Amino acid sequence: MSYESTAEPIKIGYLMDFKLPDLYPQEMKEDLSNPFDLVFGEALEEGLIDRPIQIIYKEVEGLPKGSVKAVIDAFGELVDEGCLAVFGPHITDNCVPTREAIEERFKVPALSVTGSDDWLGEWTFAFPQGSLTDEPIFWADLLAKGGHTEVGVLIEQSLVGDTYVKHFRNACRRKGIRIVAEASLAQTAQDVTEAVRTMHEAKPSALVHCGFGFGIVFLNTALESLDWDPPRFTSTAFQNAWINPIMWNAFMGWTGVDQYDEGNAVGQGFLDMYEAKYGRRPEYCVPVVNHDVANSLLRAFTDAHPLSPRGVKEALERVKMMPAAAGAPGTRVSFGNWTRRAWMGAGYLVARRLDADGVNSHLVDRFGEE
Repeated sequence: MSYESTAEPIKIGYLMDFKLPDLYPQEMKEDLSNPFDLVFGEALEEGLIDRPIQIIYKEVEGLPKGSVKAVIDAFGELVDEGCLAVFGPHITDNCVPTREAIEERFKVPALSVTGSDDWLGEWTFAFPQGSLTDEPIFWADLLAKGGHTEVGVLIEQSLVGDTYVKHFRNACRRKGIRIVAEASLAQTAQDVTEAVRTMHEAKPSALVHCGFGFGIVFLNTALESLDWDPPRFTSTAFQNAWINPIMWNAFMGWTGVDQYDEGNAVGQGFLDMYEAKYGRRPEYCVPVVNHDVANSLLRAFTDAHPLSPRGVKEALERVKMMPAAAGAPGTRVSFGNWTRRAWMGAGYLVARRLDADGVNSHLVDRFGEE
């Protein structure tokens, strides 16, 4: 191939701000990157882009188990390697301080699945796998639909937990639901016996968990010790169920907030392609979410003039009404000059419960449907 026909790859960073455990299945690690490879590879074959797109993956231990510094340092390393955009970080407690560093030092567009509005800024875009402000409203809707008028709340001591519960209190007042007990949980898996006993003594008809998810690990065991099986609801922490069997068992019996909807034709069409390419059909949130992120970046790369961090940022702002694979049927992705949240409308989140097979889950409700 001639000198004039070749070009260096476009580089993007994939920053995972928690280290996947040893028990995390290899095939699910592949579900993180395969959607990008599939979307970018097809675009190159079809001539939509004139050069390959290279993903540089970094995995560090940020909060709640590690530190914010490790995340900011990793972001800087990706920038130094020439990445025009970074997918990550993703955990709210890491995202908010990293945003400051992006705005002050790095000035490279970053996309995240954090649910915090405090992440949103000039350089920071969100594909929120949930929302610290939206989900509490949806919990209140689910509780009201179930006829629950009194609820107990378990709160992880973190920015995530504190933000969730603040908005949940407001949502409960609007729905006429009384919070009869609140109890604190650690950010990591610790003894929760006292917290569950507090809930049991208050006798709510349902429980809500506010947090990132590791604090939920021993809740089912504590409930079983009291022979108590109340209806219980959690956030997009539910999506941690696929990390390993420990987390799956921890979320059994809980209704959680998710983004995989088998009724979404765009998502099912993508999984058809995925199955044809890789021989598997991963029917959960990560592949469809990453499909939407990859396609948004692809549109930005083809529309960025020049092909620079600022050019990519401004091109992301021109991504409009793109059909989404994640969320309920009809979900779209749109950004704008000061629009930094990708998915629009109530339908980007659904409610699901886990199946006992350790693999699948089923749809419980679509938000916005009465």
